Amino acid sequence: MGEVKVPKDALYAAQTQRAVDNFNISPLTLPKDFIRQVVLIKQNAAETNHELGLLSKNKKQAIVKATNHILDQKLINPDNFPIDVFQTGSGTSTNMNVNEVVAHLASNSRVKIHPNDDVNMGQSSNDVIPTAISMMATEQLVNHLIPALESLMKIIKTKGQSLKSVVKTGRTHLMDAMPLSMQQELSGWAYQVELALKNIKSLVPQISELAQGGTAIGTGINSSAKFRTLFAKNLKAKTGLPYKKSGNAFASIAGQDSSVAVSGALNTFATVLMKISNDLRWMNSGPVSGLGEIRLKAIQPGSSIMPGKVNPVIPEAVAMAAAQIMGNHTAITVGAQAGNFQLNVMLPMIAYNLHQSLELATNSSHQLAETIKNFEVNQEDLEQLLSKNAILATALAPEVGYEKASEIVYKARREERSILDVSIELTNLSKSELEKILDPKKLI
Repeated sequence: MGEVKVPKDALYAAQTQRAVDNFNISPLTLPKDFIRQVVLIKQNAAETNHELGLLSKNKKQAIVKATNHILDQKLINPDNFPIDVFQTGSGTSTNMNVNEVVAHLASNSRVKIHPNDDVNMGQSSNDVIPTAISMMATEQLVNHLIPALESLMKIIKTKGQSLKSVVKTGRTHLMDAMPLSMQQELSGWAYQVELALKNIKSLVPQISELAQGGTAIGTGINSSAKFRTLFAKNLKAKTGLPYKKSGNAFASIAGQDSSVAVSGALNTFATVLMKISNDLRWMNSGPVSGLGEIRLKAIQPGSSIMPGKVNPVIPEAVAMAAAQIMGNHTAITVGAQAGNFQLNVMLPMIAYNLHQSLELATNSSHQLAETIKNFEVNQEDLEQLLSKNAILATALAPEVGYEKASEIVYKARREERSILDVSIELTNLSKSELEKILDPKKLI
């Protein structure tokens, strides 16, 4: 293909440089977590190939030392792994980038390591990149997102328990409805998180299936027949994560069903994040002209022109993150259908967006948990709003009928009087009976 100029101090070689020259679509590079998984694949493949008698001890040791150096010395950065996310759809350029860097670092006066023959032995970009996606997602789910959701759910439940005696006006259509306790309101949030958590946990066995060993199209050409099983076994022992070989290498190379499933679960959870964030924003609104039910912790000034203004910045940030997760899911869904015959050709884009969604969901959970843990209740404002809630007359309907209860509601609103006063006037029930019927704490 002709000569190509590679920077003198670069750890990579010609194939990486060609990709840098060819792909100038965005400033985005693949995440460090993803590159780290590809490096781990190279390390584990070298150990597995040596165990199978295919790679010499000297070469195995050189590759392991080089990959440890990459991981330990923080060499994973855009200087060494500079390729655009929007590259060849199989991720061949990124796979060769890693192969070249490892070969460069592993080669010395005693041993010469070839990026294709040694580092990429028994592998193809077509099984390495899908495997790296599975590994990245599995690690993020097991070590980060699942613990974050468990913490969020626990904090919501704990906060709710502390507010079980607080009764407030319920709202449907953003309009006054029957009362409920704050514990009941927060229990709804907690259960939504719990369902999202169960859904996400259920996908770990699926996403942890590895395509590695299928090589170019799933047949395993140029790889030992024992490689697939041994690679997954060794990786599981090395990481402690539940990796196993794919049930069908053809499906794992051509399809990205597992990535769509995980993204779909994140998309569902994003709607939960959005709902809770917006509830917090409404409840905190005011403090004078809004609902003013709670006070979120003030963490920064809210305006460059209005002194003293404080905004619900964390719920706003989480809502934006949730929107991004939803958008990423659309991109991942489009990418997953690009499995033409034996290979998906949108793998780098899927990897980038899935990693971002996992990271956003994890960090948003931690931030939202802290916000929920620290908000304070405006008890007096809640009680005042509740006392003016004409919808409490709903509790009278079984005693006086729907029409009479409606009459009471409209009259109370029109004359700006309490439900109790109007009910005494328009029904035959005694004050003590009405007080008992209309007691908000007995209506929850």
